Amino acid sequence: MIFQIPKSVEGCFKIGMELLGSLLSHLKSVCAGFADPRKGRGGNLVMSDFGLSAFAMFFMQSSSFLSFQRRLEQGQGRSNCQSLFGIEKIPSDNYIRDMLDAADPDLLRPCFEQVEAHLHHPAMRSAFGRLGGRYLIALDGTEYFCSQKLSCPHCLTRKRANGKTESYHTLLAATVVAPGHKRILPLFPEFIAAQDGAEKQDCERNAVKRWHARHADRLRTLRPVYLADDLFACTPVITMLAGKGDDFLFTCKPGSHKALYDFMEGAEPERFVRHPLKGKKRFTHRYRWMEQVPLRDGKDAPLVNWIGFDILDPAGKVTYASAWVTSLPVNAATIEELVECARARWKVENEGFNVMKNHGYELEHNFGHGKAFLAMTLAGLNLLAFAWHSLLDCLDPPWQAARAAAIKRAGFFADMASITAFVVFPVWQDLIQALTTFKIPPELLSQPKIE
Repeated sequence: MIFQIPKSVEGCFKIGMELLGSLLSHLKSVCAGFADPRKGRGGNLVMSDFGLSAFAMFFMQSSSFLSFQRRLEQGQGRSNCQSLFGIEKIPSDNYIRDMLDAADPDLLRPCFEQVEAHLHHPAMRSAFGRLGGRYLIALDGTEYFCSQKLSCPHCLTRKRANGKTESYHTLLAATVVAPGHKRILPLFPEFIAAQDGAEKQDCERNAVKRWHARHADRLRTLRPVYLADDLFACTPVITMLAGKGDDFLFTCKPGSHKALYDFMEGAEPERFVRHPLKGKKRFTHRYRWMEQVPLRDGKDAPLVNWIGFDILDPAGKVTYASAWVTSLPVNAATIEELVECARARWKVENEGFNVMKNHGYELEHNFGHGKAFLAMTLAGLNLLAFAWHSLLDCLDPPWQAARAAAIKRAGFFADMASITAFVVFPVWQDLIQALTTFKIPPELLSQPKIE
């Protein structure tokens, strides 16, 4: 099939990409504020060059992007680092690692907040809004670095069966998801790391408390519903959310919530059954719920609403079964959408961690560990690139057209890496137009070398 540029997009290349320009301008100002470890000596490179150079590699989905641009600069006297990302001079890889090691990843928070602000856009509300326009934020942890040789003060540690100690990094991801929508949007994460003065090693439950304290008030205008696995369906987390009036949908397994399931035993839950047709086969969707059940033993146990859901094949065999607890009201009118939303938690694993680790971002690759913040700051820049890609996929017509022309995501980024290795594009609009039309403007191929 030959891709045709939609008429609504044809004329917008020259005026498009304002979103990306705004995001890059803000990131540059944030990176300029990184502490300069050169102790007053300074240098011929400004601090923003180091942060933007690292980010450019993640955004372009190419670990070779900087080396290609150095060669391009040697040949043509300029590169796409300068024209597209606003990098004045391209630092060496080791210089980038040395200079970013002291940059606390928390400094990137304003860039993620800029991404969050776009969630109020009608197109984002339409794409991600569920349960009457509310946003689903999935919380989950993932490991992104592990070594028996490298470590830093922020590493967690564990002993293996062979007696060797491993150092590793994990983070708690907060991700906007929606059932029926293939995009997700990463928000600012909480790094699970050694905490000053803490006697015990950090964990996901401690991290979610810190994340909620730092971000929940700001996000409340989105009317979020928090999704998480069974680990978070505990009294401290649920009490924390209830105290702020926040809603949740958490997985609730019988093995870890014996008191709750004992309480329900013998009682008759409300029931609702559907028989959807898939192809020529009719399945059974069986819904059950019970309101105001205690999460655990004790008079002070928080009360939650329980939901159970099973899928049975035409032969009556259960092919899927899960259960959740929630603060949201449950009835026959809401149960189906609640279950759809609860099941969307898996998107943080499938469309989130799986993509980050195996499809371009290479989150688990050791781009640099450092002695202070480097591993975390690079992970933060990587997540930010993912967030920008999602935002552009949802809001920017020229970018959408270029993505559609490539058909597959991997092809789009491969084309972008290839074409920028040989041609300098003065502005993003020119690059995106070339990716969409498969034509490079002739004037870009005959530019004289800049001495």
